[in-house]
Amino acid sequence: MAHSHDHAACIENAVEEAERICAERGSRFTDLRRRILMMIWQGHKAVKAYDLLDQLASEGGSAKPPTVYRALDFLMEEGLVHKIESLNAYIGCPHPGSDHISQFLICDNCETVEEVTSPALAKAVKGAAATQSFSIRRQTLELHGTCENCAKGQKAA
Repeated sequence: MAHSHDHAACIENAVEEAERICAERGSRFTDLRRRILMMIWQGHKAVKAYDLLDQLASEGGSAKPPTVYRALDFLMEEGLVHKIESLNAYIGCPHPGSDHISQFLICDNCETVEEVTSPALAKAVKGAAATQSFSIRRQTLELHGTCENCAKGQKAA
């Protein structure tokens, strides 16, 4: 979960991919949707809707909560962001446009969120549901713990 790379490149790649996906699907990737996606990709921490609203206001924007939530709904529907339910916050999807079931590693210390994909784990969850004749509509697994960087810091202390 070490993210000491160029976030500008993350943002640029996310926006380019979003533009491509929306163009292919005929979806409107408006300036506000673009700006919110960029704000979400500024780091690798989940971002709350009201933090986005505050940032937009500090930039001179006048967006209201329903407008931000509609933009977030659009970004989720297009597979560009995920909602981290336990945090009531949003994180950018590193592989939008591909059908996948994600698991999220959430560090309770530094609040970094990393999306991982384990087909074996997804299959095991589907199998467990099938034994109960349960039909899964949506599958998201959020795992809270301590990332490698924070664990190293705790050992050093």
